[in-house]
Amino acid sequence: MKLCWLDLRKKNDFTPAVLEEAVHQRLDGVVASSVADLADLPPTVKKVLFPDGPELPEDFGQADIVIVTPEKHGEPAVLAARHPGVEFGRYVEIVDAATLEVACQAAATERWSLLWFRDPTKIPLEIVIAAGKAAKGTGSLITVAQDVEEAEIIFGVLELGSDGVMLAPAKVGDATALKASAVSRTPDLDMVELTITATSHIGMGERACVDTVTHFRQDEGILVGSHSKGMILCVSETHPLPYMPTRPFRVNAGAIHSYTLSKNSRTHYLSELTAGSKVLAVDVKGQTRVVAVGRVKIESRPLLSVDAVAADGTTVNLILQDDWHVRVLGPGGVVHNSTELKPGDVVLGYLPTADRHVGYPIDEFCLEK
Repeated sequence: MKLCWLDLRKKNDFTPAVLEEAVHQRLDGVVASSVADLADLPPTVKKVLFPDGPELPEDFGQADIVIVTPEKHGEPAVLAARHPGVEFGRYVEIVDAATLEVACQAAATERWSLLWFRDPTKIPLEIVIAAGKAAKGTGSLITVAQDVEEAEIIFGVLELGSDGVMLAPAKVGDATALKASAVSRTPDLDMVELTITATSHIGMGERACVDTVTHFRQDEGILVGSHSKGMILCVSETHPLPYMPTRPFRVNAGAIHSYTLSKNSRTHYLSELTAGSKVLAVDVKGQTRVVAVGRVKIESRPLLSVDAVAADGTTVNLILQDDWHVRVLGPGGVVHNSTELKPGDVVLGYLPTADRHVGYPIDEFCLEK
């Protein structure tokens, strides 16, 4: 989990509501410019003092962390020696090569580094993260974000991302959205073994190839099914094929009516995916990650219907392109060519428990055939 700091140095009419929201969402830190504004915060949140003026207070009150600008306030290491029990961090505005070097040094040596990159490019942040890791720095990098969307980007820079983000909320709800963007991984799924019971050629129809912006592993794909309560793991085109190169970003997923999973347990029809949509990449162990769709190719092809059953009797159906190079995964990452599937073969799948309404799980009567 990444660190989330809420910058409440500038107060407005919704500040009390945002502060209550931040405490409820258990954000990691609240940033204020005065000791008095930190006094009534609960112990569940880090109290971060970030003075606006050139002078530091004589008493830091309940502050856990004090962020200083060395040119105004002195060096963090010197201040920490004078005030045991208080952690100090360095604030750096990165505007050129010289200040970028200061940020890199801070990443390597400081307990806390609060960084503001004035230019919209994320290349300087990449450099600072890399410098800190190369120097085996043990401190935390907190990067200023202008909005929640930028916070999500910051969390993903160089895959490692910044250790945390400081955000000045523009409205109630931003604290909740910031916390959600800080979640570094999606939950694992309980994969099940499904035994093939029948296959049949059902004629022409439209199928969707889901082209993502990521490189799938060979034991990874997306879950697809005709019904919301049963899906089969369709493998990406990472395995060699005769007559054509591999396309490690693609899953030849199935007929356009099919469900697939995205984050927060929501489903989408393959037909409604577009560039920028998010789907859940899943491996044979049930480990997941959210990936973005770059393109969906819908074309008319012969289709194959595959029926399977789980140990608890749940039946699953998948309709996909009727071609040998379209594949699904079995236990241990065994690759099955769809046209060679036969009764008794075992594939991997997932059995969601909830019915669906516009993709959201809902507890209601729903019969799918």
